[in-house]
Amino acid sequence: QVQLVESGGGVVQPGESLRLSCAASGSLLSIKAMGWYRQAPGGQRELVVNITSRGITNYADSVKGRFAISRDNPKNTVYLQMNNLKPEDTAVYYCNAVAPYRDGDYYDPRRDYWGQGTQVTVSS
Repeated sequence: QVQLVESGGGVVQPGESLRLSCAASGSLLSIKAMGWYRQAPGGQRELVVNITSRGITNYADSVKGRFAISRDNPKNTVYLQMNNLKPEDTAVYYCNAVAPYRDGDYYDPRRDYWGQGTQVTVSS
């Protein structure tokens, strides 16, 4: 079991920056990857960026060069630094972790865990 708690969302103007934080707890050593997804109003949840336990990152084209993911392992926290925010970045941002899940006879080697989401609004 992995629990994720996001923070750092808010309302900013275009061109400004935000840093989102995701604190993880639970079976931390089992986490295979973490990342950020977002869901705009009326849209589908989409990948922003993820990072594997080996440090390999994968960014959506729309955020390359503007967003950066980082990890603070002692604090069990992953961050999303968002620079030069645009109105189209407005969405609920969700922290994601991939980790095994076991419950009796059920085993999922790559279950997705999600945070509660934090709202990011970019508007002039």
